[in-house]
Amino acid sequence: MNYFLVKSEPHKYSWEKFKEDKYTMWDGVRNYQARNNLKEMKKGDLVLYYHSNEGKEVVGIAKVVKSFYQDPTTSNPNWVVVDLEPVQDFKKPVTLAEIKADKQLENISLVKQGRLSVMTLKAEEFDRIVAFGNDD
Repeated sequence: MNYFLVKSEPHKYSWEKFKEDKYTMWDGVRNYQARNNLKEMKKGDLVLYYHSNEGKEVVGIAKVVKSFYQDPTTSNPNWVVVDLEPVQDFKKPVTLAEIKADKQLENISLVKQGRLSVMTLKAEEFDRIVAFGNDD
């Protein structure tokens, strides 16, 4: 299994809206590195959902339900999408400040490449963020 983090501005597509929809096509990615990360996603992979700009926090876990395919919002064959569904809310959001303060997470792309919208995570990085989000 692989692990990822995707970012969305809550005013554009919030975690609450995603849960209400029960499913989404993750489209609109127009960065080659982010696109390459989408291409690595396989059905069943887990994805952290991060609210960017407002909040700056990881709020839940999603799952890849369909691996990459051509982005139907463009005729350009360079761009792809995946389908995601929400899996679990965090008990408490994990803020960017908390992530930056943690020595075990200081080298993740969220810290090192802040503008990247789709990024890979190591299993231990994913698990650490999940533990923070589910800690009472």
